[in-house]
Amino acid sequence: KSDSALSVLTVSPSWLSPGASVTLKCHVKHPSAGWRFYWYKAVPHPSYEPYRYELLPDSSEGTEQEVFTIHGQKNTTGYVCRAGRGDPQFYSKYSRPKFTWYMDSSVSLRVSPNRSQHFTSESISLSCETNSDKRRVRRFYENSYSDCDHYSWRTSTSPCIISWTVYNGAVFWCESGSGEFSNAVNISTHAYIILESPVHPVTEGQPLTLSCRLWTDGILSDVSFYKNGKLIQNGTSGQLNISAVSKSDEGFYQCERTQVKSLRPQVWKSSEMKAFPYHILLITLKHLYVKCVFLI
Repeated sequence: KSDSALSVLTVSPSWLSPGASVTLKCHVKHPSAGWRFYWYKAVPHPSYEPYRYELLPDSSEGTEQEVFTIHGQKNTTGYVCRAGRGDPQFYSKYSRPKFTWYMDSSVSLRVSPNRSQHFTSESISLSCETNSDKRRVRRFYENSYSDCDHYSWRTSTSPCIISWTVYNGAVFWCESGSGEFSNAVNISTHAYIILESPVHPVTEGQPLTLSCRLWTDGILSDVSFYKNGKLIQNGTSGQLNISAVSKSDEGFYQCERTQVKSLRPQVWKSSEMKAFPYHILLITLKHLYVKCVFLI
């Protein structure tokens, strides 16, 4: 039987480095004494919507503590929790799924054009690469989970096409009918200028190039690059080259181009893009908007 209480799950960390442990915490809204907590893995499956829930080992009898630690996770996994009490036992509602993302997976999401920031005038193609006979593209957008444009489960390799504006950014990933997840990708759309980088993570030690692109042109020249709001490269090219990514490259990046028209300079600034290098470099977005500043 189900109790009307709601369960809220948090996971930490969201992005896994090798050897890291995952900590789950299940909070019951309007809590009272006597709850036992049950922990589940959310498994993609064509016969279940949205997921099939499998009890984690050591969770069949529930735990008294609202915290549960998982050691040695080596792939992307979705988790769900709920709480139970009484005899016969009443259960709270299942929490919403939360995910921990791991870099290596047999399933991958292909994005075309291959970048995180896109222009509002272009279409974006998302497709799953997997050996499974069924696949789907999922998204987290405006605080809710859904299939990518009603993509649902498919046996074909036809892509999901995004032609709508992703104002505040969205997270996309692939799921296979055999229960696997791809890595997650942040995607946003912008009207005027973007900071271009590979959509998938770069391994520490590899080179990385960030390019500044205006909607009317290709890669720009005479561009300034900023890191954490501080100028690091001034007006020499439209690209910022990092020869070997390291921890010191962590920060918020932004490009800017100034066009002088008559007596009014027009300043185009890209959205900020954040780089998180630890074991690998993750490129995600902080502020998902474009600023056009007119100086008089």
